[in-house]
Amino acid sequence: MSLGIDHADLEKFILVGDRILIKPKSPEKKTKTGLYLPPGVQEKERIHSGYIVKVGPGFPIPVVAESEEPWMKKDDKIKYLPLQPKEGDLAIYLQSGGYEIEYKNEKYVIVSQSSVLMLIRDEGLFE
Repeated sequence: MSLGIDHADLEKFILVGDRILIKPKSPEKKTKTGLYLPPGVQEKERIHSGYIVKVGPGFPIPVVAESEEPWMKKDDKIKYLPLQPKEGDLAIYLQSGGYEIEYKNEKYVIVSQSSVLMLIRDEGLFE
């Protein structure tokens, strides 16, 4: 499966906090009974699905200073609580919580982790 974005371009994207970049799956064009759906029907649905392309660092954890001794080295590096989704997971997410962007004529959605309802992780999916 091709996500439409190469690795060099993917490194340019820096997601902040609990944000997730998703490549939406192409919507079904027909119903189960064989009726063709107009394009506006899929856009109005509240729940969508797509593959996770990149995830942010997570939720920042405040740095707790144990003591303020002058001889101690100051560690200003921010620590993060990692996110549950991983790259390549299939995400079921709420459309209302997402922001659509377009990059090289491909549509992507940025959502927060709280907008993701369910993940489907299949380790052998891309092999």
